[in-house]
Amino acid sequence: MIRRPKPDLQSDQCRSSDPRVLRVLSLSVKRAKYGERQGLVKYEEDRRIRRVVIVGGGSAGWMTAAALARSLQTGCVITLIESDEIGTIGVGEGTIPRIKGFNEFLGLDENEFVKRTRGTFKLGVQFVDWARLGSRYFHPFGKFGRPFDTVEPHQFWYRADLKGEVTSLDDYCMGWAAAHRGRFAPPSTNTRHVLSTYEYAYHFDASLYGAYLREYSETRGVIRVEGKVVQVNQDGLSGFVESVQLKDGRVVDGDLFIDCSGFRALLIGKTLETPFEAWTQWLPCDRAMAVPCAAGELTPYTRSTARAAGWQWRIPLQHRTGNGYVYSSAHISDEEAARVLLANLDGEALDDPRPLRFTSGCRKQLWAKNVVAIGLASGFVEPLESTAIHLVYAGLSKLLAFFPDKDFNPLGMNEFNRSSVEQFERIRDFLILHYRLTERDDSALWRDCARMDIPDTLRERIEHFRSYGRYIVRESDIFGPASWIAVNIGQFNRPERLDPVIDFRTTDGSQWLGKVRAAMAAAAEGLPTHRAYIDRFCKSEAVGIAQRTIEVAPGNIH
Repeated sequence: MIRRPKPDLQSDQCRSSDPRVLRVLSLSVKRAKYGERQGLVKYEEDRRIRRVVIVGGGSAGWMTAAALARSLQTGCVITLIESDEIGTIGVGEGTIPRIKGFNEFLGLDENEFVKRTRGTFKLGVQFVDWARLGSRYFHPFGKFGRPFDTVEPHQFWYRADLKGEVTSLDDYCMGWAAAHRGRFAPPSTNTRHVLSTYEYAYHFDASLYGAYLREYSETRGVIRVEGKVVQVNQDGLSGFVESVQLKDGRVVDGDLFIDCSGFRALLIGKTLETPFEAWTQWLPCDRAMAVPCAAGELTPYTRSTARAAGWQWRIPLQHRTGNGYVYSSAHISDEEAARVLLANLDGEALDDPRPLRFTSGCRKQLWAKNVVAIGLASGFVEPLESTAIHLVYAGLSKLLAFFPDKDFNPLGMNEFNRSSVEQFERIRDFLILHYRLTERDDSALWRDCARMDIPDTLRERIEHFRSYGRYIVRESDIFGPASWIAVNIGQFNRPERLDPVIDFRTTDGSQWLGKVRAAMAAAAEGLPTHRAYIDRFCKSEAVGIAQRTIEVAPGNIH
């Protein structure tokens, strides 16, 4: 490819006192840069991204730094800018099983990771009072039952339930068999055993996770810059970000910028002004109040308890228990929310409740020009199912799959945006499901939720399950069959009819379910307690009350 020389405004040929000439020459340089980025002009120079700048730290920033350091092993300078003036919103510690894939990608040792983050293990989420006051159900990581026929086990369960021959669906789930007994061990690799039918994730201190990944990243060459970004410099023609200026006057140049600045969305929002679509008509909670309390029962699961104006989480760590009230400001005041939270703790509060305001929604473009938003800068869905850490990982996976060169070909950017927005919408629908299926009428919030209009994409899935107990799998789903079955059955969206194929089967489903339940109960009794497993493999050092960390929400990024 023939290289087009770039005009040099300082050369003898270009020198002129005529301002009109200087304006023309300056414009030609900007056009050359713009054409170069758009793929209109090809120079023979190296087209690789040589400088990546991450704006913002916390979990999202240091996860980004770690992933890029692991992938871009040579030839690229990775700089992370964070400010102690701004700090981070201590993220909630709940995760889903895919976090294991991210840690494995980095090469982290599981036991060391749990020890360093004072973590515990998570087999799922227990939902209390969501469908009706007094109701409970478990959303497991894994499966219900163990396949014994071509028809799904939950179909046989429902047929037997109509005859009064079975107990709660939870009793046929290995995850719950272990969880409610306070037991934990990694699943078996023997796929014929019931101990292979569950998965797990973690609860951890997100501040410690960020510190752990900072150490990982700096060891692999990531440069940390302490400072507050006060100005973003853009190319006058293309609008691409060229550099950021810090409060002390330093300027950091880059080819690719990653916006991990949280709700401020300094680059993707304030600078590039990419639109944000709010989902408050479906996800009414817009505030959270969080407080840690003294460590209590070390349950291997998260608990979500519906309250009059929202819901409360409980997350056990080795050194404390995280608690928070996620609520709708239209239905309760901040003061009353704090009072309700403090009145429903397992132990002594270790601090005053800390408030957070948020809006559930997503940017229509998570990648614009040479800026990619990761974490809260890209969007936020309330922390009900602990998805925010996963969305960081998912965004990084997509970025690496479509990693650009200096041409920033729009093909990769467009696919990144399409698939990212679609995943946000899939998670959104699953969260709305919890609110829409309520039968509670004891408070204004739940009455509003029970009759609210919902997206067509969700309405179809609810109707499919109500008709024949079928779940619909779609692209970008991160919650599989067991998740949809758990919430639908747990919140009384019971099928009107069974899958017609079941009437052609000769399998004695009730007998099989009885065997599965007994096998799971026996297997769970043989597992170590959650605390015993942690004490043996990944116990952290003792932590005093003075070493306090506030979390904001289970699954929030910061």
